[in-house]
Amino acid sequence: MYRDTSKRLQFDRGQRAFRYYRNAVERHWDPSAVDLSADVDGLVAMVETDPEYFDQFRAAVAKFGAGEQAVTEDLAPLAVVLEESEAQMFVTTQLYEEAKHADFFDRYWREVVHAVEDDRGIERSSPMEPRWFNDGYDELFERNDAAMDRLLTEDTPENRAKAFCHYHLTVEGILAQTGYYGLQRAYGPDNEELPTLPGLVEGLDYIRRDEGRHVGFGMTMLKDLVAGGVDPQLLHDTVGELLPLVDSITTDGLEADGPAASPDELRTYAAGKHTQRMKQITVASEAIPDVDQLTSLESD
Repeated sequence: MYRDTSKRLQFDRGQRAFRYYRNAVERHWDPSAVDLSADVDGLVAMVETDPEYFDQFRAAVAKFGAGEQAVTEDLAPLAVVLEESEAQMFVTTQLYEEAKHADFFDRYWREVVHAVEDDRGIERSSPMEPRWFNDGYDELFERNDAAMDRLLTEDTPENRAKAFCHYHLTVEGILAQTGYYGLQRAYGPDNEELPTLPGLVEGLDYIRRDEGRHVGFGMTMLKDLVAGGVDPQLLHDTVGELLPLVDSITTDGLEADGPAASPDELRTYAAGKHTQRMKQITVASEAIPDVDQLTSLESD
């Protein structure tokens, strides 16, 4: 059994990773407790007026469900290589939360999407069908999987930086948060062109708060790696190579004058978050936001 004898007590409760862990414990939520009943009527009405947009909606839900399942599977190598107990504790909460996110989208498909399909006489679909995913989506997650798996054979500071850049900065920090922001804007109460889906919006609200912690943890790890000698340009280059894939996913099927957020609006949102986070990571005088700020949605 490994014990860190340099510590006076078991855990450093002031460390960021431990604070992220505690925040996760205190803000627990249950995917099965989200009320989805009102979403069915709203989507039935949408199918009646615009059946093609229902296809776009299903594609979005399928992408996010598959993405959450993928990142649940991909995170395990990080839990293996991290040495500090506080970081390991946080990763256990992240694994649990990624599984909850996948659970939520699976439940949404079973209880909402299938109910709408049954009501309208549409053949029941599967969220795993290839038609919901484009080439950019498949490539991004293949690259993420490879970056995480590489840690098990070549655990270097540079490879850790690449793994955090793929997983926490790009997949979670840009792709997921931008996509969820777009869905909440589209199906929240302020958009009169599309039905309000309170169950979806509530679930996404919980998910985005969780992912604020995840992104903050990744940023903290990357800032420490840069302080330890990893070239900041490696971070810029790694994320820069992935951004075209993210753009192809977040804007897939969207129209400039459609009822949802436009491609340009999503690009602006993603670019702003990315620029801000990279500065906080690579500039020594810049601070990473506290956990409460990272999990707040008010800045949207």
